[in-house]
Amino acid sequence: MAAIKAKRLLINIAKYVLLVFAAFVALVPIVSCVITAFKTDEEYASTSVMTLPESWLNFDNFVIAWQKADMGHAFLNSFIVLVCVLAGSVLISSMLAYVLNRFKFHGNTLIRNLFTIATLIPGIATQVTVYQIMTSLHLVNSLPGYIILMMGTDVITIYIFLQFFENLPVSLDESAILDGCSYFGVFFKILLPLLKPAIVTSAILKGVGTYNEYYMANLYLQDKTKYQVVSTSLYVFSGPMGSQYNYICAGVLITIIPALIIFLLCQDQIYSGMAAGAVKG
Repeated sequence: MAAIKAKRLLINIAKYVLLVFAAFVALVPIVSCVITAFKTDEEYASTSVMTLPESWLNFDNFVIAWQKADMGHAFLNSFIVLVCVLAGSVLISSMLAYVLNRFKFHGNTLIRNLFTIATLIPGIATQVTVYQIMTSLHLVNSLPGYIILMMGTDVITIYIFLQFFENLPVSLDESAILDGCSYFGVFFKILLPLLKPAIVTSAILKGVGTYNEYYMANLYLQDKTKYQVVSTSLYVFSGPMGSQYNYICAGVLITIIPALIIFLLCQDQIYSGMAAGAVKG
């Protein structure tokens, strides 16, 4: 018994050590970002990353980051992109899942397998072809073109909706069709309202990815004075002579505020959506 208790104690100690280490790794970048955001240029140049600033009431970096990076315009562009991308992505993904789940036709399984194969192809490997297509369609350096590109349906989102459709009985469709409802009516009036957990889950995944996207935004929105978004607005503080990380960190904290507010206001829906999306049945 003593040996068993000692083994359990060692396992528990190892668990807590790993949890503390993981928390440390996750929190150190955030803490260093907060500390750096309040430092003046002189403090940043003469102190280490974890040295506390002389004053926590120095908000000059935030003002400079907001004005010089034109973050107001960037937030507006990001909001437009997010609304359009989320609406289009959820609608396209749910309709694709509806067709694949409710209609049995030749090629249904093939399409599902192709979606699965598509997840195995790195996105960066297709960028040359995608860029050529976007250039030929004159969608490079265009906000609508970037929205269309980001609206591309994620395979994971399709499978999230497929999972929820499998839990909705086909009798709902049949009863509505017998009452004279069309397939579009069945989808929009009956099934789509029942997919709220799936919509929340997919919107979280797509929204976070779109809001944090830097590579695609930097590549396809080349005119930073007109089409900059939140993820590319702070690029103005980087240059060949070095980066002004005190302003960058201040801007990063500003970009976190909207996401934090949305999380605090919608945390119940987020938790319920993620929990429902993780369990089948």
